[in-house]
Amino acid sequence: MVRNRNSFDSTGYQIEYPTQNVTAMKCILVTGGAGYIGSHVCKALHARGFTPVTYDNLSRGHRDFVKWGPFVLGDIRDGSCLDSAIAAHQPQAVIHLAAYAYVAESTEKPLDYYDNNVKGSLELLKSLQRNGVRKLVFSSTCAVYGIPTSVPISERMEPRPINPYGETKLTVEKMITATSVDKSLSYVILRYFNAAGADLAGEIGEWHVPEPHIIPSVIERIMENKPICVYGSDYPTSDGTCIRDYINVVDLASAHVCAVEHLLKGNASDTLNLGTGKGYSVREIVVQLGRLLNTSPTVEYAPRRPGDPAELVANAQRAQSVIGWTPQVSDLPSILTSAISWHNRMRECR
Repeated sequence: MVRNRNSFDSTGYQIEYPTQNVTAMKCILVTGGAGYIGSHVCKALHARGFTPVTYDNLSRGHRDFVKWGPFVLGDIRDGSCLDSAIAAHQPQAVIHLAAYAYVAESTEKPLDYYDNNVKGSLELLKSLQRNGVRKLVFSSTCAVYGIPTSVPISERMEPRPINPYGETKLTVEKMITATSVDKSLSYVILRYFNAAGADLAGEIGEWHVPEPHIIPSVIERIMENKPICVYGSDYPTSDGTCIRDYINVVDLASAHVCAVEHLLKGNASDTLNLGTGKGYSVREIVVQLGRLLNTSPTVEYAPRRPGDPAELVANAQRAQSVIGWTPQVSDLPSILTSAISWHNRMRECR
């Protein structure tokens, strides 16, 4: 998308505008919209006739991923910049994805996670209240459940996070539900399981430096003919490695659109799991990627990482009944092939 003018608001943050007239479309502010999940959400919103306004400090997002609406360079901990962005675009709802989101990192730098995830969300909630924005979709995580007492995990299970990342997300959930008591805010909290894969058209995908997630990490190691490090081989699972429920980021993005539309229709607040109900072990992921890439990768095992439960698999039936969402392209082959295609494209661009 070609941009024809830039301006700076009173806080000094740059705002970029697209050439199209955005006033005719419903604006949705997307914090973290330049990130992996956020950019896919913005694309899905645009496809449904919304104008996504990306609000991102680019600490972990990418300017190249902002393609479907205006961009505001700002930090969620900056209340005045949030106020300026909301005043300028008058969003009908906010999708809040901006956060640090790595379990292992959160155990090493817990205060950074509380500062960014909790303080930033507090500033956002205060700005929404000041500016009369009453609809919020919040990106939460299955990490709030901690070590589940049974699987698949339903929303009725009591959250007991075991790492700072999950703790910060649960804290924000509590802030949101407390804010909504007087009916001044309606919300949908989405507890993701493992986002994976890439945009099916190849426009955007997973791009982290360094890459902390299993699927792109394994692809990269296989392509570079390097051994793959698996953390933990003694979990109480069928092959001793962690089991996770992987959901295609394309399906994840569509759930956010369904949640926004649910709120804009005046429906009640809710908290929903997003997953497929089927888990795969880390070892299975490695083997399947090896087959798709025509190799038998070398695996090296390391001790467990702190904060990693053995098994996380979703019961996501309520998402179907409440917001009408079901995953469409989250079978494992679709996830892995889309990830490989994106990774090949990234390597070609280097």
